[in-house]
Amino acid sequence: MNTILEHLLGLHHLTDQAIATDFLLSSKSAVQNLAVAITEASNPEIRAVLNDHLEEAIASHERIFRYMMDKGHYRPYNIDEQLHVDLRTAKTALDIPS
Repeated sequence: MNTILEHLLGLHHLTDQAIATDFLLSSKSAVQNLAVAITEASNPEIRAVLNDHLEEAIASHERIFRYMMDKGHYRPYNIDEQLHVDLRTAKTALDIPS
């Protein structure tokens, strides 16, 4: 979406949040898939490579998680604040013109 339109419609924060959320979910999926792959691999060299990738995926997940918390997109330790974030996000999504 055009940056000017995003700001006019108040969607620039939602766009950032949506991208970060998608990235967080993708990184979580990568961690899970790599963990499963490690348990299935019988070759020690392949397991070592997968282990290295798993460590990188966990570190990426941590960085995305911290980014989202710092930006206020994710409040896992305060349910009231997280509910407010979720309601604001839902309202913004409902207000998007069709």
